[in-house]
Amino acid sequence: MLVLWRKKTETPADAVDPEHPQRPGAKNRPTPKRRDQEAANFRPVVVSDRKAAAKADKERRRQAMATQRAAMMTGDEAGLPARDKGPERRYVRDYVDARFSVGEIMLPIMLLVLLLSFMQTAWALTIVFVTVYGLLILSIGDALLMWQRLKRRFAGKFGHPPKGLAMYAVMRAFQIRRTRMPRPQVKRGQWPT
Repeated sequence: MLVLWRKKTETPADAVDPEHPQRPGAKNRPTPKRRDQEAANFRPVVVSDRKAAAKADKERRRQAMATQRAAMMTGDEAGLPARDKGPERRYVRDYVDARFSVGEIMLPIMLLVLLLSFMQTAWALTIVFVTVYGLLILSIGDALLMWQRLKRRFAGKFGHPPKGLAMYAVMRAFQIRRTRMPRPQVKRGQWPT
């Protein structure tokens, strides 16, 4: 007798089929359909709660900045930004921090010269002119001399210096030692090896 629309008897999932016994190390279940897997993995591109997403993103960025700042203070290589990472950059920083640069005193002296320039007397303006241009020429000469010496030492250790390393060294040399970031890890006169 033919019966139409009869419900099939459902077998429980944990029932063991005698023809296909459970095997250790095997999957022991049917492969899920593609549409079921795609539905399970579906994540919306734009989140429904934008405020919560913005708040989470802001917190994530704040944590990353805090980690990076801590690395800049301690010199931890893992947390430094890309422009400061690597043994080459570390060597340049240590070399610049080990020496005294004329560029370090340039900013404080320029502030004094600025105050002196408000005096509208001939002798004050002459002192301002001589000090500004003299200090500028001395700073540039010192930076060039520093780079030539550093380049020789760098080539002996790492080979030809990559592009941009000269500007990295000179800009660090022109900063006041206390304000340099990443913080100096060596004392003056403690040359890198």
